[in-house]
Amino acid sequence: GGGMIPTYILINKLGLINNRLVMIIPGALSVWNVIITRTYFQTTISNELLEAAQLDGCSDAKFIIKVVIPLSGAIIAVITLFYAVGHWNAFFNAFIYLNDKKLFPLQLILREVLVLSEIDVSMIAGVRMEEIEAREGIKELLKYSLIVAASAPVLCMYPFVQKYFVKGVMIGAIKG
Repeated sequence: GGGMIPTYILINKLGLINNRLVMIIPGALSVWNVIITRTYFQTTISNELLEAAQLDGCSDAKFIIKVVIPLSGAIIAVITLFYAVGHWNAFFNAFIYLNDKKLFPLQLILREVLVLSEIDVSMIAGVRMEEIEAREGIKELLKYSLIVAASAPVLCMYPFVQKYFVKGVMIGAIKG
């Protein structure tokens, strides 16, 4: 990237300030994920498969739909998981580019709840020690429940792609 200021100027010129698309478009393509996917295709889909399909009269589009996609379940699952987790955890772009609270993603709302709960009760005069301890306990409970709430969708999605995950991540790894 060119840095935060040039990126902000670009996003502003594209008219994406206070727009939900600002959460999707800047992170829509990751070079690292493209490299992983390309390596998977080079090691899994052989040229002989393409040649055999072409001899049978298969076009390139039909080859991708009928041969490549069915053989690429592992990489599709892994890249989908990478993007889903990346977009789910992204709050910094929303923090910079979104001003309307109605457009805030869940992560930014949870951050605001945590920041608002960080009031130091001991600075308030006339508060009993038991009340301070109770509020500290509630604050900790709130923090941990927000962590669970934010992690639950990703944790629910992981078992469905877990069988593909190890195979897809190991593509291109060096064997010792």
